[in-house]
Amino acid sequence: MLFYLTTLNQARFLSEEVPVVFEGETDTQKRDAMNGWGHGDFLCRNYILNGLSDTLYNVYSSATTARALWQSLEKKYKTEDAGLKKFIVGKFLDFKMVDSKMVMNQVQEFQMILHDLHAEGMKLNEFFQVAAMIGKLPPLWKDFKNYLKHKWKEMGLEDLIVRLRIEEDNRLSEMKSGKLQIEAKEI
Repeated sequence: MLFYLTTLNQARFLSEEVPVVFEGETDTQKRDAMNGWGHGDFLCRNYILNGLSDTLYNVYSSATTARALWQSLEKKYKTEDAGLKKFIVGKFLDFKMVDSKMVMNQVQEFQMILHDLHAEGMKLNEFFQVAAMIGKLPPLWKDFKNYLKHKWKEMGLEDLIVRLRIEEDNRLSEMKSGKLQIEAKEI
């Protein structure tokens, strides 16, 4: 909506104060400026109201200026961003990897949560991201988790993901060869 109002050269009415003309003012330029501002504000207010659904139109149509309307809409809908941030942080904190799913699929889910955090303006140190991902590895990966925790050299997120992919591939190949050995012993 802000872009639309900017293209119509109406966005200034969202931030400017109502110009004040005193009762006994005889300067016609000031009166004309006030009338022009009132007409522009009227247009801007109605452009905003036109963009709202019918139910919201009924709620916000009582606003007297475009600025008051815009501020009330921002106040209402900007607070939901805080709720979204809390939801994403909750997802980050509650995320746990399980043994029943492929680890790389869960790593991708975790990366999506990290991406959502970044999209909401919450930046996390890469070392913190790496430590969090290591801490969220599934229980059967306990030995590998301890190995990664005690590494001397710090690693980046991409390095960790490569190591996890290699470890998962090794575990899958060991499981397949282990099944083949069990089947061979049974015969």
